[in-house]
Amino acid sequence: MRIFKNKYFLLRHGKTIHQAEKKDIIYEYPDDNPPCDLLEEGIKQIELVGEKLKEKNIDYIFASDILRVKLTVEIIAKIIGYNLEKVIYDKRLRDVNWGIFGGKNKREAWAYYDNDKIKKFEMGVPKGESWNQCQERMVAVLNEIENKYENKNILIVSHGDPLWLLEGYLKNKTQEELLEEMNKDKDIKTGELREI
Repeated sequence: MRIFKNKYFLLRHGKTIHQAEKKDIIYEYPDDNPPCDLLEEGIKQIELVGEKLKEKNIDYIFASDILRVKLTVEIIAKIIGYNLEKVIYDKRLRDVNWGIFGGKNKREAWAYYDNDKIKKFEMGVPKGESWNQCQERMVAVLNEIENKYENKNILIVSHGDPLWLLEGYLKNKTQEELLEEMNKDKDIKTGELREI
C-alpha cells in the first residue's frame, strides 16, 4: 500500500437504471440522454452512507460532474452539513469512456477485446479510452490533492471503473490483481463507501 498525506474515502454513486433494468447496457459518455437519475433504492443507499460519513469529519469533497454523482453528493452534503458550494467537480473523475460502445450491449464491447479483459488496460476503443488512461486521469486528481492538502479527510465520489482503478493505484495492485478482484465481484458497488 502506498503512503499518502491525506485519508481517502471512495464512494460510488447510488443505484441507477443501469444497475436495475439496463444491467447489460453501457452508459453513454459522458452521460445518457436524458441524464441518468438515481433510483429510489439508490437514494436510500446514499442516505445510509451519509449517516456513516457524519463521524468522518470530511474536509473536502471531489466529485465527477455527471448527474448521478451530483445527486449523490447533494444527499451526502445535506446529511453531513457540507456546503455544496465547496464541492470540487472535476471532469477527470467521470466514468470510463467506452466510446462507440456507449449505449450498446456489454457483450458487444467485450467482443472488441476478444473477451480478454487484460487488453482493456492498454487498448482503448474508438472514440473512447483504455483503463490505463482512465486510471491516469484519476491519479492526476489524486496527485493534485496530495500536493495541495495534508492531514485532511477527502471524499472522492465517482463511478465504478474509475474508483476501482483508483483504489488499485492507492493499494499498489497489479492489473492481474485488479481483474481477479473484478472476477470475484469485489469491485466497488453502487452506493458503497470504501475507506483507504
